[in-house]
Amino acid sequence: MTSTRRGFVVLLLSVLTPFWVIPAAAQSRRQQGVADKRTYLASISDLLKKKWPKNRTVNIVCHGHSVPSGYFKTPVVDTFNAYPHLLHKGLKKRFPYAVVNVIVTSIGGEASDHGAKRFEKDVLSHNPDVITIDYALNDRGIGLEKAKASWTSMIEKAKAKGIKVILLTPTGDTRADLSNPEDPLNNHARQIRDLAKQHKVALVDSLSAFRNYLKGRGQLKDLMSQVNHPNRKGHELVAKKLLEWFPE
Repeated sequence: MTSTRRGFVVLLLSVLTPFWVIPAAAQSRRQQGVADKRTYLASISDLLKKKWPKNRTVNIVCHGHSVPSGYFKTPVVDTFNAYPHLLHKGLKKRFPYAVVNVIVTSIGGEASDHGAKRFEKDVLSHNPDVITIDYALNDRGIGLEKAKASWTSMIEKAKAKGIKVILLTPTGDTRADLSNPEDPLNNHARQIRDLAKQHKVALVDSLSAFRNYLKGRGQLKDLMSQVNHPNRKGHELVAKKLLEWFPE
């Protein structure tokens, strides 16, 4: 091979190499991340699109503590302004032929260790297609290690039955210092993000949605009905993120 031709080959390889390397790196990043928002619930969306008589009931269970239960200013429970109901309304608007149940199995004041204990009896018994899990606000009381074991148990039991899972990071709390990376709320949110990556399930990063609202010069009190419960506006942020997982 002449030096001119050899030089041309080297130049060609140097130009083409980035195009070979970048897709592989991008694929690796996808494999290491959470589930793909475009495809994870695509089969559920397909079910929701079907018309009678080819459709069937789709069950979505929202499991967790007081926030998905609908507690606003305790002891008031404002079910129809909480994110499970807003999700239900959003799905029906998007999929008008769907028969869909959004079932709430949450208990106010509960942490994930108790939620995990009753998971089979109270959650899996509904034969859900999708399960959302939201416990981080209360999990600060049981610590990261115990919370991780409880979330892992619920995720693995759901996946073993072929059920799709959506993990939610916490909504806001006026007592938390969201600017401090080591604030317990941030620590639990980080652990939930890691669990979503580890198990390749869906993630709704409620805390990031709240933080983004604050970056837009909003105030946390705009989103809260009391110190640790979001108001309708706060729940709307969560419901919007949930709906992003159901492709049209």
